Amino acid sequence: MLKTIISLTKKFISIKSTQDNPEALEEVLGLALSNLKDYTIERFEYNGTKSVLVYNSEKRPKKFKIILNGHLDVVPGKENQYTPEIKGNRLYGVGSMDMKANVACLIMAFKEVVDKVSYPLGLQLVTDEEIGGYNGTKYQVEKGVRAEFVIAGEPTNFDVVHKAKGILQVKISAKGKTAHGAYPWRGENAIWKMNEFLNILQKKYPVPDHEVWATTVNISRIETTNQAFNKIPDDCAVWLDIRVISEEMATIKKSLQQLLPSGFTLDVMAFEPALLTDENNEFIKLLEKVAQQKTKKIIQLRGANGSSDTRHFARVNCPGIEFGPVGGNIGSDQEWVSIPSLEKYHEILNDFLLSIK
Repeated sequence: MLKTIISLTKKFISIKSTQDNPEALEEVLGLALSNLKDYTIERFEYNGTKSVLVYNSEKRPKKFKIILNGHLDVVPGKENQYTPEIKGNRLYGVGSMDMKANVACLIMAFKEVVDKVSYPLGLQLVTDEEIGGYNGTKYQVEKGVRAEFVIAGEPTNFDVVHKAKGILQVKISAKGKTAHGAYPWRGENAIWKMNEFLNILQKKYPVPDHEVWATTVNISRIETTNQAFNKIPDDCAVWLDIRVISEEMATIKKSLQQLLPSGFTLDVMAFEPALLTDENNEFIKLLEKVAQQKTKKIIQLRGANGSSDTRHFARVNCPGIEFGPVGGNIGSDQEWVSIPSLEKYHEILNDFLLSIK
């Protein structure tokens, strides 16, 4: 089975399934489905984005017991990275870790167990997770797709990610008064005003020097319409990408508003839920047990700074986690996935799914 997984992964990697390449996104999804011809394939399309849900019944169940979720789109890499390469026990290539090898394992695990279990099992494959999953997983959820438990095959080094930060993206604007740059006392510089706010913001949300479970703020853009050296700008805006711990999701907007000086405005561009699945969830406990037996190591439950498509299920109270094999250098020139871990990952999925009553 490992040879089959590696072969399929290599084919996946060789397809440049980036968001600027819709033909490749369709090609990689077609390749995945060519391995699933014996099952019901429910196709979805929204805003030009295609996704599928695979199961072994004529009609979609009202609620699946388990959904295996995977994405086939990738963050762009360099040209040579689309030629998969094995070095030692590692498979290198774009998306090898995030998450084309993982999807190959999900497909093979689904095929091996779906006809052996008595409960409804689904395999969800999407092509837009890297840009938010709004037209794939979220759209399927809006169309009624539900599960008792969702496993997103994101790379976790065999840890179980049961919580992940929410996302608040905002644009904050300041107004000033224009004047000639030679006479700054005659105007009110909107950039200086914004700078004062950013200093306040940094004191409230300092940039950590190591990974912590805390709300963080990234200033991703700062702009003004002023294009002249000798003019005082009367407008300034900043874009903030705020990653919010689940404990602060209900209060983050109010906390931010309270920091704003008079005359500033705040526009919410996106507000995505956090993931928080009870660590005592029966499926988590079972997965922990199976994974520990297979890996001979303690499986850690932890939080994630980034988000995945599991958050779209969290919107409708469907619990989920992220769980995947071992790899490194995600999104970089040297992205890799451990080949031995793929075999373990496949075995863990199979045993877990077959252990569910």
